[in-house]
Amino acid sequence: MSIHEDHRERMRKRFLNEGLDHFSDIQVLELLLFYVIPRKDTNPIAHGLLERFGSLYQVLEAPVEELQKVPGIGPNAAMLLNLISAVARYYMINRRENHKILRTIDECGEYLTSFFVGRRVEMVYLLCLDAKCKVITCREVGEGSVNSANVPIRRIVEIALGTGATSVVLAHNHPSGLALPSGEDIATTRRVAAALSTVDVQLVDHIIVADEDFVSLVQSGYRFDDCVII
Repeated sequence: MSIHEDHRERMRKRFLNEGLDHFSDIQVLELLLFYVIPRKDTNPIAHGLLERFGSLYQVLEAPVEELQKVPGIGPNAAMLLNLISAVARYYMINRRENHKILRTIDECGEYLTSFFVGRRVEMVYLLCLDAKCKVITCREVGEGSVNSANVPIRRIVEIALGTGATSVVLAHNHPSGLALPSGEDIATTRRVAAALSTVDVQLVDHIIVADEDFVSLVQSGYRFDDCVII
């Protein structure tokens, strides 16, 4: 067994025995890269990734084309690294499928944060609930640049009607890391609430997600139940 093979075997056994709790960012990347770079020392490549992107989570959220600019990272390695955050998001959403009754704003916020894991641009989701606060569906309804998201109000109304929702929660993310609502966020929310009121669907809240935190506009003092189209 070569030095590299012995090192890899020790790392695998350590993970199986201890998990990742005591691994460094370098070691986590090394371990991942074992499975797409079979015959090279992955330690220098892991160092190169962290030097370029700064941290493990930034590596895992980096675009495929940027990852491939790091020496030693080919298409397969870039795809694997890019896949991790997408799988994590899918896993978190799938795991929460058993908790489908959301009776409080905090429960809605915690449920919705999963949909934004690893997102690098603004995304808009619509959470549709029935009269018993059971989740009917949660649909992506818009995608925008880092600074602004396109909110298609007509599509939101169509989804609410098509799913038979009694109430809905609007959610979008701020990739900048600040979950504070902007004036545009508030104005858009009022337009959505007014449009939904014409079809007897209540907009319960608009939740803004940043990293793993969220801010509720309703909990922040804003009201939308008075929004009607005259």
